[in-house]
Amino acid sequence: MWLEKIHFNKNTMIELVKISLPMVVSQGTFAVMIFTDRYFMSQIDAIHMAAALGGGVAAFFSFCFFTGLFSYANALAAQYLGAGEHSKCSKVVTQGIAMTIMCSPLLVIITYFVSGIFEGVGHDPRQVELERIYYVILMMGVVITLAKTCVASYFAGIGRTHIVMICDVCGMVCNVPLCYLMVFGKLGFPELGIIGAGVSTIVASTFAFLLFVFFYLRKEHREKFYVMESFRLDWAILRRFLRLGFPSGLELFLNMAAFNLFLLMFQSYGVVQGASAAIVFNWDLLSFVPMIGINIGVISLIGRFVGANDMERTEEVMSAGFIIGIFYSLALAVIYITFRFPLVEIFAPPTGDFSEIRELSAFMMIGLSSYVMADALIIVSGGVLRGAGDTRWLMYASVGLHWAMLVAQYYVILVWGYGPRVSWLTFCAMIFVIAVVYLWRLKSGVWREPERLKKVMAE
Repeated sequence: MWLEKIHFNKNTMIELVKISLPMVVSQGTFAVMIFTDRYFMSQIDAIHMAAALGGGVAAFFSFCFFTGLFSYANALAAQYLGAGEHSKCSKVVTQGIAMTIMCSPLLVIITYFVSGIFEGVGHDPRQVELERIYYVILMMGVVITLAKTCVASYFAGIGRTHIVMICDVCGMVCNVPLCYLMVFGKLGFPELGIIGAGVSTIVASTFAFLLFVFFYLRKEHREKFYVMESFRLDWAILRRFLRLGFPSGLELFLNMAAFNLFLLMFQSYGVVQGASAAIVFNWDLLSFVPMIGINIGVISLIGRFVGANDMERTEEVMSAGFIIGIFYSLALAVIYITFRFPLVEIFAPPTGDFSEIRELSAFMMIGLSSYVMADALIIVSGGVLRGAGDTRWLMYASVGLHWAMLVAQYYVILVWGYGPRVSWLTFCAMIFVIAVVYLWRLKSGVWREPERLKKVMAE
């Protein structure tokens, strides 16, 4: 009886799982490649590992706005698919690739200016040079990275997430051994160190992108989505892409800025606190990465049913998303709080006093176990609103709340001088506030008003 109340539909649940599960695997490959690069660098020395972290974070921050923008190809393609306008689905890809090329000069300018910031953050001169090299190499392949993001989001939008999984897994299989060979100079390759890590990432991304192109141009897909007729600028779709995708890109960029500034302030407490945050956020990835897969699946299905003007099915997608998210995050919460000490001790070094880090990390794991469920609500709610085109409200709400959290942390850490435990509790509280605000927006029903949805679908 209660399942009917929350609009549970077994077929919708199965469909969401079929779309989301390959995206969970796909997101996992990204995490593996990041881990591999940093692990291989750690086998050289600590400076190389730190440089891989600094250069990698700087690279992602430099193009995260464009990632958020081009990822909206998911919702656009899904909306056109739901509306039965298959020919417009492939045109979304053409507009995305065109925008990627048009943004290239801006990306070059960003690379030029950001590559000079490493000297100003007080790093060891040797680390600064390695960071700059790694950053510039990654940015040299950014156009391929963004084009791949656009095509992958398109395939997610039309429900063919297994293609995304295949291409990303193949990219990872290419990256890991190639990175090893190029970093350490095996099997006739020159020993390139951090340069090899960057180059192998570009090669793997290019390989994965070419696989996407192969699937995109296959006869069955080519004919169903009128691919050969799509290779031209469509100003109506391009404007719609920018109108709905721009807020998503700006939201991601500003939220990343707020989160990184919070981490910098938290690390100002000292080495113990910085190490504790690193440990806890590593475990946070375990909940976050799979939930991104659910988020992508929710966006795809919501977009499809909004395009088809089938709002009853959107209720079923919401219910399925919340059921999966809550049960998954509840299981993680139990694990995190029950095994918090063993999970923290995995990161204990072979020598040295780990007791302070152990105690603080364990305390922070309790906070993590409480907010993973709120995180699940945020990710599913955000997927629903994004799929329905409510991106402008999401941008205002999400950015406003993240920067309010940053202001609160500024006072807690730097003005009032409270300790790391108070700062962490403040962070956890803000996650719950964001979840409540997102749920309020869903419950209000504003995002699904017929007039608003007409504007979303309008070109």
